[in-house]
Amino acid sequence: MTRSLHLAVSAYGVGGPGQHGLWKDPRVPKNASIDIQHYIRQAQIAEQALFDAFFIVDSQFITPDYPSHYLNRLEPLTLLSAVATHTSRIGLVATASSTYNSPFNLARRFASLDLISQGRAAWNVVTSFDTGTSRNYGLDEHLDYATRYGRALEAVQVVRGLWDSYEDDAFADPERFLDATKLHTLNHHGEHFDVAGPLNISRSPQGQPVIFQAGVSEEGRNLAAQVAEGIYAPGGSLTEAQAYFQDIKRRAAALGRDPEHVLIFTGASPVVASTDEAAHRRSREIYDEDNDFDRKLGFLGRSFGAYDFSQHDLDAPFPDVAHLSEKGGRTSGAAIVERAASEGLTLRQVVDTLTSYQPSPFTGDPSTVADAIEHWFTAEAADGLNLRFRALEDLERFAADVVPLLQQRGLFRKEYEHETLRGHLGLPIPENRYAL
Repeated sequence: MTRSLHLAVSAYGVGGPGQHGLWKDPRVPKNASIDIQHYIRQAQIAEQALFDAFFIVDSQFITPDYPSHYLNRLEPLTLLSAVATHTSRIGLVATASSTYNSPFNLARRFASLDLISQGRAAWNVVTSFDTGTSRNYGLDEHLDYATRYGRALEAVQVVRGLWDSYEDDAFADPERFLDATKLHTLNHHGEHFDVAGPLNISRSPQGQPVIFQAGVSEEGRNLAAQVAEGIYAPGGSLTEAQAYFQDIKRRAAALGRDPEHVLIFTGASPVVASTDEAAHRRSREIYDEDNDFDRKLGFLGRSFGAYDFSQHDLDAPFPDVAHLSEKGGRTSGAAIVERAASEGLTLRQVVDTLTSYQPSPFTGDPSTVADAIEHWFTAEAADGLNLRFRALEDLERFAADVVPLLQQRGLFRKEYEHETLRGHLGLPIPENRYAL
């Protein structure tokens, strides 16, 4: 088999989207989202299981109705810098907005994490979903889709240029501290940024941090095809995941990129138990634990600029709010509006329909879960999975019971063969543009 399965773990502390009751779980400390030891332990368990990466999501706007983890959490790069000193192999993926950061700061912070971790850093490029973020940065309005994605593409190009400021042997001469001929200014002048450079930090053992991206809109898919080396895909059904997989690979190939260097990680929340019956029973219990209608109603507003749906009659037709998604969650908002209109749904029915019980396809005893992972991988629905677990013991169970089965089937590594995240993912080290 030429392809190898990749595994990442996404840490959500006291509960991310759809996990509205997780903070009540006695296995989860109520301060988990701000407890660095909780994150370190998760990363260490995942590293012991030979996972590729440890992923931290982020956003910079909240309302009280947002998921518990969103309300009180650590900044990703600060968090992962601490995790880096307690791990040695697992990749460290931090989310940072290209809309609300300057390329120079992004380049410097990620290059620092890359050196601290000795070549294990990655940037998950986002354009910021929440329209309210603008008001936290002195702007009256959130930028529109075209501007945000144009800015994101240019930001990645600038950041990559800054990461090449020093050639790899710029400090190698024993007779002088720096060979100044191997330090390069960028002098970028673009539509969104003017950045002189150079960056005051050298490259790491993996050359440059890996670029991750997540998005399902047309603009998001185009950005992924142009710059992403890893993609966090939304999941859905097997057929939907296969369609997304093929679409992204096709777009990348059309741009002259090697599709094998664009790795798709599908989101998944496994439920593993001693038997299939016990796993499905536990899956239903999890749904019931999280089935808080008021919080689900509140979170529905996120796709519409944090709109407050509680002001509407729950049993009246779904309100006309399509325009509110134009600068925020346009793809998800449009899908919600279209479904409500085509099926004649009330507001209550929209909430119930969107959050109805849907067991994870990765639910069952260890063998059943391994079967499902193998099927999704071999059916080219994913290059890997971005896994979300409710508690540390759920991650531990997956690592102890499912990972060995994947190894026995030749799908997953039995030891780390590389020191860097690029090595784990089978990605080439980018050559310094000035050394060509």
